[in-house]
Amino acid sequence: MNFRNAILIVSLLLALLSGCSKQGQIDAASQADLLLTHGAIYTSDQSRSWQQAVAIRGDKIVYVGNNQDAKGYAGPNTRVVNLKGRMVLPGLQDVHIHPISGGIEAAACDLNGLTTSDQYVEKIKGYAEANPDLPWITGGGWLMSAFGPGAMPRKELLDAIVPGRPVLLHSSDGHSAWANSLALKLAGITRDTPDPEDGRIDRNLKTGELVGSLQEGAISLLDHVLPPVTDQQRQDGLRFAIRMLNSYGITSIQDASVDEDALRTYQALDESGELTLKVEASQWWERDEGLEQIAGMTARREKYSKGHLRANTVKLMLDGVMENYTAVMLEPYLIPGEVRGIPMLDPEFLKQVVTDIDAAGFQAHFHAIGDGAVRQSLDAVEAARKTNGPGDNRHHISHLELIDPQDIPRFGELDVVANFQPLWAYADDYITKLTIPFIGEKRARWLYPISSVLQNGGIIAFGSDWSVSSANPFYGIEVAVTRKDPDSGDAEVLIPEERILLEDAIAAFTINAAYTNHLDEQTGSIEIGKQADLVVLDQNLFEIAPEAISATKVLLTLFEGKLVYGDLSEL
Repeated sequence: MNFRNAILIVSLLLALLSGCSKQGQIDAASQADLLLTHGAIYTSDQSRSWQQAVAIRGDKIVYVGNNQDAKGYAGPNTRVVNLKGRMVLPGLQDVHIHPISGGIEAAACDLNGLTTSDQYVEKIKGYAEANPDLPWITGGGWLMSAFGPGAMPRKELLDAIVPGRPVLLHSSDGHSAWANSLALKLAGITRDTPDPEDGRIDRNLKTGELVGSLQEGAISLLDHVLPPVTDQQRQDGLRFAIRMLNSYGITSIQDASVDEDALRTYQALDESGELTLKVEASQWWERDEGLEQIAGMTARREKYSKGHLRANTVKLMLDGVMENYTAVMLEPYLIPGEVRGIPMLDPEFLKQVVTDIDAAGFQAHFHAIGDGAVRQSLDAVEAARKTNGPGDNRHHISHLELIDPQDIPRFGELDVVANFQPLWAYADDYITKLTIPFIGEKRARWLYPISSVLQNGGIIAFGSDWSVSSANPFYGIEVAVTRKDPDSGDAEVLIPEERILLEDAIAAFTINAAYTNHLDEQTGSIEIGKQADLVVLDQNLFEIAPEAISATKVLLTLFEGKLVYGDLSEL
């Protein structure tokens, strides 16, 4: 070997060693804080791919792929967890929920989970006896179906068990309230009190006497006598909700109705490090105010949109619910009087409202139950599009219990997200006893037409409306797939053709919900560069019977790379 060749070989060896050194530095720089391996990782990305491992550094995902290549992200300080085949999903998202009020209700006289008037009476009596110093008995969660058509519980039931203190209890959906005689008296409500434009005071049809139930806007007639809710109650209620939601794998939400007190509550918990959720807050549109309130909403958006909180949405309440005949319908209910519901906003004024908030960069979040309210919502978005042109505000309509088939294609055409609460789409008493008999079989075919919207090019996203119904997303996923009662296993299927595929139901709680919340660049799927919002499950949803989905338990929830529920050492 001549000298020149020897120099060349040495140079090559030095270059190789140098390369190895640099490669070692790259590997060290790319080492993960947490590495999850040997999992069934459903990414919910555009191709809905499956992977085996995911690496997390800080709050970001830095690797998604196979187990072999994942080894390059394991360093001396990396925590490596073998998932043993367990399923991983992106952090779940709920696009219509009421965390603060739901948490407050859970700490008061909570009737959720009970189903009969006898059970309610027993629970209320026990709560009143256990809390003798409370000036009012408040709370809620009672089912309209427990009191028959019209949802009219009698004040006498409450008078008998709590005669000396006022009582006001909201129905589970918040559209009705149940008061005793003393509460009505303190509020100055008598048989001669006129109904407000947006509500109804229920009266005995024969005698005119007060029944004790109030519908929609009539509930607010008691606001001036109710004890004020404190900041501590709001914060404690939100803490309760955060713990519950994280335990269900939920890492992002849209609060469906906030005022400034609620925004301050979110801000306080975010500043203290307790807000382990990304929150899009829907600012409530006051029906008795005009377009001038947009300025205040804009100011609140600027003030509170920081950290994990955004206030970019306006909530527009357009109607009530079918069970008390206040949902706005295109055709009358099958009851005397040509009743078509109670419209909350004039349709022409609504067009101007949506046009103006769209121009101001707000997302519109509509409450629309009846097919009439759904059409009004779509018409308003169409008017805004004509005036302002296409935009990226991602307006969405929630609930959508009944959609006229002519309006179904308009979701895709107008880029309006269909925000369903899928847990309601099965044949419970609300549907079979309080809805179908009063709208007829022909219209009932279009109850919660989730698949039809999807097949016609619309984007579907899911929420729970907790505390109206369970915030557990696995109940909602199961019903979306089966259209059957998730608890009883009843074989009756509500409109079988409206069932959807499991992957579409998961998308509605992940990437589509993230899209609705303007978070799809950050979360909603397990992809490199996105924030590490992840959930580990005890069973693979694709390997079990659809009827078993609701039994799914969350083992771990990661929020921005931090463990907020579960124990890594117990996997």
